[in-house]
Amino acid sequence: MAVVRKLFAVVIIMEQTSTSTQQFVDIEDIKDGIIILKNGALRRVLMVSGINFELKSEEEKSIIIGAYQEFLNSLDFSIQIIIHSRKLNIKKYLENFLDRKNSEPNELIREQIEEYVNFIKSFVESNEIMSKIFLVVVPYDFMVKTEGMMKILDKLPFLGGKKKNQKNEDKSFVEKVGQLDQRTDQIINGFSSMGLRSVPLNNEELIELFYNLYNPSAIEKKETKKS
Repeated sequence: MAVVRKLFAVVIIMEQTSTSTQQFVDIEDIKDGIIILKNGALRRVLMVSGINFELKSEEEKSIIIGAYQEFLNSLDFSIQIIIHSRKLNIKKYLENFLDRKNSEPNELIREQIEEYVNFIKSFVESNEIMSKIFLVVVPYDFMVKTEGMMKILDKLPFLGGKKKNQKNEDKSFVEKVGQLDQRTDQIINGFSSMGLRSVPLNNEELIELFYNLYNPSAIEKKETKKS
């Protein structure tokens, strides 16, 4: 239900925007962790862990850089690497401390917990605490029919116009997903060689991500996480 509510909220926001804004939103659907664009192209989004490069030795830095160069040279398709920064939501964090305070029998510890919570609140009010997530967009594009071509094909059913075979369409989609999965595995293995863990976002996490992107001023209800 949480996914449905968030998706409904995104739809409402998009409906309230102007037509000129909607034309820049290329997403048609999100299915099984795959973003389906309006032109039929597919995208999968990976969340990638980070490393503190500055704490590595010179030898370790050289190994990581070499692995990254080898990884990029092995790709025969383009990828997008995105660093997404957003305000850190500490509401749940503070609520956990307040729950602990209410159940703490020691009065001195209760006072210390309250002082700590007040300090964190004051600090966050005067300083924006940001969190960063690292994302990689894996694409699968293919030749798509233009509007003019579609009109021609509609007049020529034997070329795949109005008498389309649903089974063939489903088979074609499965094959495209297979190609996207192969690329995704290649990216995951490539980052693994650098000591980075990467995992695909599921439907709910993708919706949460786009909700935050289209509502940058809103406080995130929860963090996009991968255990």
